[in-house]
Amino acid sequence: MKSKNICKFISDSPSDKIEIYCFIYESNEEIIKSSKKLQSDCVFLVKNGKGSFKFNDSAVDFCPGSLIFGFKDENYSVESYDKCEYMYISFSGKRAESLMHRFGISGYSRAFSGFDGLIPLWYDSLSRASQLNIDLTAEGILLYTFSRLNGSTIQQNTLINSIIEMSEENFSDSELSLATLSEKLGYNSKYLSHFFKEKMGVGYSEYLRNIRIKYAVSLLEHGIDSVKNIAYLCGFSDPLYFSTVFKKVIGVSPKDYKNRSAK
Repeated sequence: MKSKNICKFISDSPSDKIEIYCFIYESNEEIIKSSKKLQSDCVFLVKNGKGSFKFNDSAVDFCPGSLIFGFKDENYSVESYDKCEYMYISFSGKRAESLMHRFGISGYSRAFSGFDGLIPLWYDSLSRASQLNIDLTAEGILLYTFSRLNGSTIQQNTLINSIIEMSEENFSDSELSLATLSEKLGYNSKYLSHFFKEKMGVGYSEYLRNIRIKYAVSLLEHGIDSVKNIAYLCGFSDPLYFSTVFKKVIGVSPKDYKNRSAK
């Protein structure tokens, strides 16, 4: 008779604990839309509504079933064009850091979709928990949620990290674009464009532009005052276009920025 046993051995079980601070269901619109600062790492599960989470300078779109991670000391707020309700668990600890590293969770890759199936589990577990077991309940739900971040999630995070790494290493190349990255990575450019915006909350062109302008600011602050040279060093083939983009992003021209910094 064929055995129906299932045996899966754990080769390396982390001994470090996870500290749980709270497990909350939030539906108050005023609280949801107000700006707050995270006192610890946090994972949000959206129950209802559509809109975007804003973490410092980045925005992440959400819908029911979105799983979104926030990090300690980040300021965040929610913009919703539909009634929003979400649950969240605040946590810290070495094991939590290890799990986020394992699944590639970072400021660049914090949002995951398709977790609608977790909503009843989170809500029912929170509703039934008492002060005697809320710590166990929250930790169990958090660990189970991490376990649902499967291989496809890791693959997606690896892809977004590859795009970011290649962009940061090659932004000075004026030929760099999402099309050239798509060719190198073996992906359709339209898919990669949609994927990048979904994960990062910003289009690739804007993302690359911001990297280049940030570097231009650094060069100006380090004494390089030739607009033409800075443009080429930052990946712009046209100095005039560089000046236009710089002023649009920073608010003043490269020359004015240099004069202002020198005062």
